[in-house]
Amino acid sequence: MQILGDLLSATEQSGQAGIKTTALISKANLPHSRLSKFLSNLTGSGLINKIEFDGKHTFVITPKGRQYLESYVKFANVAQSFGLEL
Repeated sequence: MQILGDLLSATEQSGQAGIKTTALISKANLPHSRLSKFLSNLTGSGLINKIEFDGKHTFVITPKGRQYLESYVKFANVAQSFGLEL
């Protein structure tokens, strides 16, 4: 769950220009094969959009993804206030 939150956060921080796969690999510290599975889940759920241009992929967060991220941050803050780690 934390990895999904981190990926959505990195995608949101990139703004309307989106974020490329290599930048996500660096920020998430995941191998490409594992990142691909997460990205497939996120795009399949409608939390991010994948844009292909010249064979390169760029990812942009959707409104649904922003809403999920906001809920995740609230949940993480509540859990942390109780001394729980995610």
